[in-house]
Amino acid sequence: MREKIKIGFIGMGAVGVRILRQFQQYEDFEIAALCDRNPAQLDKWKAELPDTAMHTNYLDLLQNETIKLVYLGVPPKFHHIIAMDIIKSGKHLLCEKPLANSIQEAKEMYEAADNAGVIHAMNFPMAYSPAFILFRDKIHNGELGKIKKVELHLQFKQWPREWQQNNWISSREQGGFIREVVPHFIHMIHDIFGELDNIHSFIEYPEDDRLCETSFSTLLTLPGGIPVLFNGIAGIGQQEHLSFKVFGDKGTLDMQNWSVLVQSKSDASGVILKLNEPETSLPAELLKAIRGDQALLVTFKEGHKVQKVLERILIS
Repeated sequence: MREKIKIGFIGMGAVGVRILRQFQQYEDFEIAALCDRNPAQLDKWKAELPDTAMHTNYLDLLQNETIKLVYLGVPPKFHHIIAMDIIKSGKHLLCEKPLANSIQEAKEMYEAADNAGVIHAMNFPMAYSPAFILFRDKIHNGELGKIKKVELHLQFKQWPREWQQNNWISSREQGGFIREVVPHFIHMIHDIFGELDNIHSFIEYPEDDRLCETSFSTLLTLPGGIPVLFNGIAGIGQQEHLSFKVFGDKGTLDMQNWSVLVQSKSDASGVILKLNEPETSLPAELLKAIRGDQALLVTFKEGHKVQKVLERILIS
């Protein structure tokens, strides 16, 4: 049997827990260490993971030379400083999105990871999603015909959502649904169509300048001049609804709430498509990469491209 790959987790919030559960499904990985500034977050794991080291300082986790891969799930403001230390330690790195809290930070992280020769990946799980794979294939095979427009609509009953309560995700400095949700769709658009440009935004903020946006509208363009519209709003009287829709002259395709694909044609409206079982996952692809095999990963290079669009949305 091959030696298990030891992984350390820095940041044990809601998403960090989800990622840990994904890695637990693979016998090739061993959860070697957890790190969180809040000791109470670590106490929750002591009974389940009695052999796992617990740290409140990430530098202590990095001292463990047997750890080969680190998941970084702290707030975006702290990605850069911690990621640079992880890269210096020679460990492979899986980072939450957005990659950083500025374009310059993202660039430095990408260049450092690339120069160090470590495996670096972003947590963009849609890259492995059957919904996205079918969505992309139908666009690429011409089923929708000539693409006329792309629209993204994000509607939230509340922000932060009930499962996201923490002290930063509602902040203007590093939170908000533009930073937390839009990067997934920027990446998907880049993957399918190419890079976004010509970005013009209108963002509404509350009077309290510490708080994040309440709504936004952004106009962008794709190669060939295809128009793109982003719309988002929070604090409305309906349940959360997300729609990522591509309009073609032969039909439309709407990815709703991440995993429901609805296709319409001139003679058939609103057909929900059947999805295949997942063929792979982020942990499976990381395992391939660490073992030296070809793997599908969204690298920091793509994360940097997403960051450039994200920052232009926020400042335009």
